[in-house]
Amino acid sequence: MSDFSADQAVWTSVLKETFGPTVELQDEDGSTEVYDLAAEFEVGGQTYAVLQSPDDRSGEYNILKVVKSPDGDLELATIDDDDEWENITELYDEMTFPEDDEN
Repeated sequence: MSDFSADQAVWTSVLKETFGPTVELQDEDGSTEVYDLAAEFEVGGQTYAVLQSPDDRSGEYNILKVVKSPDGDLELATIDDDDEWENITELYDEMTFPEDDEN
């Protein structure tokens, strides 16, 4: 995965338009948790969703890939590649907290 910069990313709202402001995720144990859909963006042809637990006040977030299932439904998938994860989380931080270049 190549490194991306904030000027290559585009804010999107595909999931929010489809599911609303929250999504429910089911873990391996079958437990369901609700997450706020904090943001969505696309870069390099891949869409990512930023999720936050509504009860978490620490500002922690999780980023997942938005993928289409074989039947065309939108699904969320974990980012298994460590380099991709690092690049995407750094990109989101750059998009959310841009550095002031006028110093």
